[in-house]
Amino acid sequence: MDKLIVSSSPHLRSGTSTTKLMLDVIIALVPAAIASIVIFGPRALLIIGVCVVTCVLSEYVCRKVMKRENTIGDLSAVVTGMLLAFNLPVGIHPLMAAFGGIVAIVVVKQMFGGIGQNFVNPALTARIVLMSSFPSPMSTWAQPFYYLQGSADAMTTASPLGILKEGSGAEIPGYLDLFLGNNAGCLGETCSLALILGGIYLVVRKVIHPAVPLTYLAVVAAISAIAGRDVLTELLTGGLMLGAIFMATDYTTTPITLKGRIIFAAGCGILTMLIRMFGSLPEGVSFSIILMNILVPYIEKLSRPKPFGSAAKGKERVKG
Repeated sequence: MDKLIVSSSPHLRSGTSTTKLMLDVIIALVPAAIASIVIFGPRALLIIGVCVVTCVLSEYVCRKVMKRENTIGDLSAVVTGMLLAFNLPVGIHPLMAAFGGIVAIVVVKQMFGGIGQNFVNPALTARIVLMSSFPSPMSTWAQPFYYLQGSADAMTTASPLGILKEGSGAEIPGYLDLFLGNNAGCLGETCSLALILGGIYLVVRKVIHPAVPLTYLAVVAAISAIAGRDVLTELLTGGLMLGAIFMATDYTTTPITLKGRIIFAAGCGILTMLIRMFGSLPEGVSFSIILMNILVPYIEKLSRPKPFGSAAKGKERVKG
């Protein structure tokens, strides 16, 4: 008789939870975090810690003030803090990093209802706010391994994309250096190897679908080849790997359907290359993903599957 009992939906249940998904993302981000500390020294750990602590505290205080159930246990604030830190240069002042964390959690996430309600990526939006508010600190890059030379102050240099944009004739790091992270840039974007390892982990754990980052990277590669640019340099520099693997695959700010996600990823790739080639900024990943986040409702409408048995518009339903 127990088999005849009808319970309320959902009838199909999964052991997956938000906390487990966020924990998988944190694990996938660990290689890039370790790489950033090795490349940029202990100060990288400080910036990551400031961003994570600020995001967690901001969420805790904000939920208390709003008199809502506290959600710091789902670990989403930790993920936002790590991603924000990965989008910052090592030399940024910790108070600026903390300000970015407050913007990401309070303004972008909680003011729109909390996890699952924000329509743009919190970490990337906070980065854009910091770029607008503090342009000089956000575009000052430290030389890799500067801390090993006995100086407490970071020696600055140009990023590979900055060299390409300015056309100064300076030597761009080789492919191996770009792949291993021996180049200037934000904390979590320089080491492509660490990001790819994290991406493979997420694919194996079925947290993300490989079609999304692969489409993003393929579109960038195709446009680079057509434009006569160095394809590998375009793929291995800037925030492309970080954005394709960890930002363009965000559940909340990307389409639900696979078709929609592929359209979303292709749009990100096109916008990224347009900004890189014709924009005043050397990098376009942050802006491209945010712009495509805004278009998600329209992409979902375009890619929405038709109900089984429904007739095409303007045609009569076939009766059988």
